[in-house]
Amino acid sequence: MEVFYYLVFGGLAAVVAGLELGKGAKDRVTTSQAFNSFKNNYVLVYSLMMSGDWLQGPYVYYLYSQYGFDKGDIGRLFIAGFGSSMLFGTIVGSLADKQGRKRACITYCISYILSCITKHSPEYKILMIGRVLGGIATSLLFSAFESWLVAEHNKRAFDPQWLSITFSKAIFLGNGLVAIVSGLFANLLADNLGFGPVAPFDAAACFLAIGMAIIMSSWSENYGDPSESKDLMSQFKVAAKAIASDEKIALLGAIQSLFEGSMYTFVFLWTPALSPNEEDIPHGFIFATFMLSSMLGSSIAARLLARKLKVEGYMQIVFTISAFTLFLPVVTNFLVPLTSVKGGSISFGGTLQLLGFCTFEACVGIFWPSIMKMRSQYIPEEARSTIMNFFRIPLNLFVCVVLYNVNAFPITVMFGMCSIFLFMAAVLQRRLMVISDLHKSSTKAQEMIDEDEPLNP
Repeated sequence: MEVFYYLVFGGLAAVVAGLELGKGAKDRVTTSQAFNSFKNNYVLVYSLMMSGDWLQGPYVYYLYSQYGFDKGDIGRLFIAGFGSSMLFGTIVGSLADKQGRKRACITYCISYILSCITKHSPEYKILMIGRVLGGIATSLLFSAFESWLVAEHNKRAFDPQWLSITFSKAIFLGNGLVAIVSGLFANLLADNLGFGPVAPFDAAACFLAIGMAIIMSSWSENYGDPSESKDLMSQFKVAAKAIASDEKIALLGAIQSLFEGSMYTFVFLWTPALSPNEEDIPHGFIFATFMLSSMLGSSIAARLLARKLKVEGYMQIVFTISAFTLFLPVVTNFLVPLTSVKGGSISFGGTLQLLGFCTFEACVGIFWPSIMKMRSQYIPEEARSTIMNFFRIPLNLFVCVVLYNVNAFPITVMFGMCSIFLFMAAVLQRRLMVISDLHKSSTKAQEMIDEDEPLNP
């Protein structure tokens, strides 16, 4: 493997280590022992849940191909996963708010374990059922756990600012370190030890079972709105009304969909972008490098949030940088001539794109704890899971359309589209900051008026 890959990985590792070890007083927040125990419990569970997800990633496509399915069949399986997340996500989100977030988290574990079990079957219908279960589980992973955390944090009367500490640590470990270790462990099981491509799914089921046991033994239940009078449709109406009546929530949903839609599209595009002429690139090592970049981003986010910088302000910069990084393939396509020789090592244009993609992944690392922080501020508690899954409807629809038409457009067009979406997210983030500042100013003015009224009868 070329020295270039080691230099990039080593450089990123050194920066991440430097940031983590070099935290000063401004970067550390004094918390209570009770909060630290609560945070560590959640981070452990979240890391186990994410390991169950990351272990499957590297071998899903490969397993389907080993069962003899072609690209079209595999594409339909992936579409089924995103489609089920889109169709059933709002339903399971509403049930989480009404029936309990802890129950929803346990349902995630059971659904994903069953999805893993279906991978033992080469039958297409069984695998399709597994994808549907996986889509439902994904909706719960990205809504129920965060909803439980925010509600439980507030119920225990912890400082609201401490939420960002839990978010940053969970993303740093769950979306960074755990992703890297999971990829290496999956490779060890499937290839080095010779257990085959189903082994990582069995390991994922084991980690999910361990996490479920911790949830059942140590988590308390909390709800959005547990009132008996509200059925599922009423929950939908509450969520839809909140989005329609509060521009801040609608903007937050649009920002999330634009960024995550671009992010998931990038997942499908980075391999052909770096190897347009079938260059020999180390996919696993590059994936680990991307995850290390994400760890760098979450480490930066932890510092920004600890210093109480305005999230709505710095995220405009993050989205703008993201837009430029995903526009890089378009630029290199015009400025750097492609070679007609098949195979070989990564090209000069590919190295430039790889550096840009690492920057994008760092932006992803900043995005997750920051969007979680904004959701905790703007989304009402009574329908938190429902609204969060409403946000995922346009995201999943967009990804399904991209998957269905992935061969219909040149890769530069797809990257250009993602770049435009990210720039739109930056513009909407600016709008959100303006509205938020106006709301805070009007609220403060009203409080001053209320304080003056007793003095002026």
